Amino acid sequence: MSPPIPISSSYASTFSYSAYVFPSVFARSNFTRINLHPPVFCQFQSKTEKPLTRRCAPFLESSLLSGNGVVASDEWKTVPDIWRSSAEKYGDKIALVDPYHDPPSTMTYKQLEDAILDFAEGLRVIGVRPSEKLALFADNSCRWLVADQGMMACGAINVVRGSRSSTEELLQIYNHSESVALAVDNPEMCNRIAKLFSLKNSMRFIILLWGEKSGLVSEGEKEVPVYTFMELIHLGQESRRVLFDSLDNRKQYMYEAIKSDDIATLVYTSGTTGNPKGVMLTHQNLLHQIRNLGDIVPAEVGDRFLSMLPSWHAYERASEYFIFSCGVEQVYTTVRKLKDDLRRYQPHYLISVPLVYETLYSGIQKQISTSSLVRKLVALTFLRASMRYMECRRIYEGKCLTKDQKPPSYLQSMLDWLWARIIATILFPVHLLAKKLVYSKIHSAIGISKAGISGGGSLSSHVDRFFEAIGVTVQNGYGLTETSPVIAARRLSCNVIGSVGHPIKHTEFKIVDSETDEVLPPGTKGILKVRGPQLMKGYYKNPSATNQVLDRDGWLNTGDIGWIVPHHSSGRSRNSSGVIVVDGRAKDTIVLSTGENVEPGEIEEAAMRSSLIHQIVVIGQDKRRLGAVIVPNIEEVVKAARESSIIDPNSSDVGQENVTSLICKELRTWTSESPFQIGPVLLVNDPFTIDNGLMTPTMKIRRDKVAVQYRDQIENLYNSLQVKWRRNNNRERLLLKG
Repeated sequence: MSPPIPISSSYASTFSYSAYVFPSVFARSNFTRINLHPPVFCQFQSKTEKPLTRRCAPFLESSLLSGNGVVASDEWKTVPDIWRSSAEKYGDKIALVDPYHDPPSTMTYKQLEDAILDFAEGLRVIGVRPSEKLALFADNSCRWLVADQGMMACGAINVVRGSRSSTEELLQIYNHSESVALAVDNPEMCNRIAKLFSLKNSMRFIILLWGEKSGLVSEGEKEVPVYTFMELIHLGQESRRVLFDSLDNRKQYMYEAIKSDDIATLVYTSGTTGNPKGVMLTHQNLLHQIRNLGDIVPAEVGDRFLSMLPSWHAYERASEYFIFSCGVEQVYTTVRKLKDDLRRYQPHYLISVPLVYETLYSGIQKQISTSSLVRKLVALTFLRASMRYMECRRIYEGKCLTKDQKPPSYLQSMLDWLWARIIATILFPVHLLAKKLVYSKIHSAIGISKAGISGGGSLSSHVDRFFEAIGVTVQNGYGLTETSPVIAARRLSCNVIGSVGHPIKHTEFKIVDSETDEVLPPGTKGILKVRGPQLMKGYYKNPSATNQVLDRDGWLNTGDIGWIVPHHSSGRSRNSSGVIVVDGRAKDTIVLSTGENVEPGEIEEAAMRSSLIHQIVVIGQDKRRLGAVIVPNIEEVVKAARESSIIDPNSSDVGQENVTSLICKELRTWTSESPFQIGPVLLVNDPFTIDNGLMTPTMKIRRDKVAVQYRDQIENLYNSLQVKWRRNNNRERLLLKG
C-alpha cells in the first residue's frame, strides 16, 4: 500500500481545502458534548484494554492483513477491493469529473483509491465499528462514491437514499435500519431534516459531504457531532500516517477480513406500490455484477460515461462499480444539464432510465415538427424509410420476436428472407442518405457514440425503433433491486428490439403459472422467476416478505409478467431464441368488473406516442371500462387547437371541453389496435414528479399514489359516466315504447 498523500499534494487540491494542523479538526468540531466510543481524542488503545477489531477489505488492504495473522487475498472478495486493481492499472488516468459541485472535482484512479482509504480510516477514528449501519442520504457526486466505498471498506453497512425523498420516509428508513449515524448531501438537507431527526438519541454523528458547518441551523439543546467531508479525510490521512509509522501502532488492533457474503448495503426499494423494504445486498451480489456486466457493455480504457441517475439506486450503483473496474472516465451531470453535457462531452455510453430516452426522442421530434415544411417532410420521409429498412433487416437477420412454438416451414422462411432482403436493398441507399443529411446532426447533438443502456423500467417500442432507425444503439436491460440489479440485457451481437435480451452469466429464468406455479413452455406468458448469485440475502428484519418472494430452491418471484422466445432454427426469430420479453407488473394488472384482465403498460405506451399527452396512468380497477388520468402537454394542445381551427391563430385559451375532446381523439388514434379502449378521462394540470411524491427517484410513476391523490375526482368521473349511461338507457327505452 502506498503511504498517505501529504496535504500539500495534488490530491489535496482536488478537494480544494486549506491545509491545517491535524488536531485543529477537533477544536473546530461540535462534538465535545457527545461521548464517542472509542474516544475520538485518542485513536489507539492502552495495552490493558481489549484490542479494537479492525475489519478490512482483504485485497484493498492486504498489506495490513498479511502481516497481522490474517490471510489476505490476491483477488476481489469485496466491492472495495476493485479500487486497488484500478489504481494499479490506471493510476494517473482520470476516473471522474464532477463539474457542478462546489468545489468542482477531477480525480485520477490513484487519488480515488486514496480518498476511499482516508474516508474509511476517518470513520474508524470517530468510532465506527464493523457491521454498524450508517445512513447515506445524498445524491450523485464523487463524494457520494467515496463515502459509499469508504463505509464498505471499514466493514460498515451503508443505508442509502436520495435527498429528494420526504423527511418522513428518510426517518422511517433510518429507524428501521437501526442506523447509528448519518451522512447527508449538504447543510440545506441537514437543516430540512434536523427537526424531525433531532428526536433520535442514537445518532452519534453527522457527516456533510458538501458545504460547511457554518450553514447549519442549531436545533435546541441536543448537539450531535458534525464533520465535514474534508475533516474526515484529514482524520483518515493522519491516522493512516501514524499507523504506518510504527509496527507497535498496528499491533494494537485485531484484524479481520470482510467476507464476500457479508452485507455490504441496505437498499430500500422505491417501487410504484407498497412501503419500501430494506434489500440486503452482499459483496458477493455486487461482485457478480462487476464481473459480468462486461458482456453487455464492452467498456474500454478511456471510454467516457455520463452519469445522471441517483447513485444510491442499484442500477446506477452496480454500473458505476463495473465501469470503474474498466478504467473509464465518468462525468457527473444533472437532468437540467444533460442536453448540454451530451453535446459537450460526447460520451461513448449513457446509462439511464427509459424516461431519459423518451425525453431525447420527444426533443428530436419537436425539433423536426417545428422545422420548415420542406425540412419536416424530408426528415419524416427519411425516418419512415429507415424504420422500414431496419424492420426488413431484423427479418432477414432473424432478430424478430414470436410466441409461436411451431417453426415456419423452410420454404416460407426462404421467401420471407428473400422478400425482406430485396426491400432492404432498395431502401439502403435512402437510409445512407438520411444518415448523412439528417441523422449525423442528431448524433452530434446527443453524443452517445457507442451505446445507450436503458434499464429501471420499460422502454417504449416506438422510442426503441426510432433510435435503431437513426443509428443510435440502445441496449435494453432488466432487473430488480433484489437482484443487484441486472438479470438480463440485450447484447450488441443480439440486440433484439422489444426484448430485454438473454440472461446474464450464471442466471436462470423460468416462466410459471401465477396460480399453479407450473413451469410454462417458451412462448407462453406467465410470472417471471429468476435464480442466480446476484439474488439478495433477503429483506432486512422482514422474513415473511422474504419468504413470499424467495422459495427454498432459491427462485425469486419477480412479480413481472413475461415470456421467453421459443427456439427456432429457421425463420424470423432464428437468432432470437431464449430472449426474454417483459410485459409489465402482475400487480399493475387491472381487473375490470367484467372479469377481463388488462395490462395498462401497453395502452400507456401507445398513448404516449401522442405529442398532446405528457403523462398518463390508465385506471379502471373493478370498473366496467378503463379510464385514464392524464397530464396534457399544454403547448402541443394549443398548437393542435389552432391547426384544427378550434381557437384563433393568436389565441392560447383552450377550454376544458376542447382539451378533453382533442385528448380523446388522440387516444382513439393511438390505441386503436388495443382490444381495450379508454373511456372517461381525468385531466390534471400538475405533472407527476419526484418532488410531489407521484414518481419514484428513478422516474417511474407511482400508480397507487396517483390513484389515492385523485381518488375523489376519479370516483366522480365514473359516477358521471354511470349517470350518463343510465340516461342513455332510459332514452332508448322511451324510444322503444314510442
